[in-house]
Amino acid sequence: MTKVIEADKGFKVWWHLTRPHTLTASFVPVLLGTAIALAINHETINFGLFLAMLIASMLIQAATNMFNEYYDYKLGLDNEHSVGIGGTIVRHGVAPKTIMIIALTFYFIAMLLGIYICAMTSWWLVAVGLVCMLIGYLYTGGPYPIAYSPFGELVSGAVMGMGIVLIAFFIQTKEVTIEAILISVPSMILVGAIMLSNNIRDIVGDTEGGRKTMAILVGRHNAVTILATFFIISYLWIIALVIFTPLSVWALLVLLSIKKPIQAIKLFRAKEKPLEVMPAMKYTAQTNTIFGFLLAIGLLASYLL
Repeated sequence: MTKVIEADKGFKVWWHLTRPHTLTASFVPVLLGTAIALAINHETINFGLFLAMLIASMLIQAATNMFNEYYDYKLGLDNEHSVGIGGTIVRHGVAPKTIMIIALTFYFIAMLLGIYICAMTSWWLVAVGLVCMLIGYLYTGGPYPIAYSPFGELVSGAVMGMGIVLIAFFIQTKEVTIEAILISVPSMILVGAIMLSNNIRDIVGDTEGGRKTMAILVGRHNAVTILATFFIISYLWIIALVIFTPLSVWALLVLLSIKKPIQAIKLFRAKEKPLEVMPAMKYTAQTNTIFGFLLAIGLLASYLL
């Protein structure tokens, strides 16, 4: 019985290392890009490519989280009291080297999947994939980590939000269209919002650690205002596309998710301690997930109906 409990705890340790609540930032864009390909270009979906892209994206996201854990520990930013971390190093005694080996293994598997995707589509994607993987590493690794700068939201949004959507679209259609780019804009913004909410929560600790995030530079109050602006633009963008482009009215299903960002902003305004605002981060991540799913459903409904 004891061994079963220990095994269960061990699984939870490794599961938390991937920071599963962040993985929506990788699989939702893949789903959305595929839905755009079906609804806008009326393509027949290659499910092998879809699954390969989905798994590769999630592996890269999980590896990026592990690089984050490794380098935050190395730089002294994480300790056993830190909020929102996997905690495998500072709380569970896992060797940092082990974390790095797992992350690099995930990258290797993602590269194998990438080779399959390129062989089935275009070898130009090799360069794109390598750039994405390099950015994933440099987000917290290297001499000038992106996450410690004011550009974390921009880079993560562009690569994970818009970039993954467009790659998922391209492998199904062999092209990138203006329509796909326009529809992917809210995904870019909302992935950036996830990173911004994380930086708002960590503003005190990050300041002490020497980071220069957007939240630190503009101040907490303004950072929350920017987060609210991100949410507002995302919803207005889809409404504008429905009004001014051929995008189906079914895309307005995204409005059903509007409760989550409202909850996030209200909580960020009312509370400041990291533990108290953890639900606000959850609401922000849920906004990205639910918004993306509803938009994908709306696109599929427009195709089927």
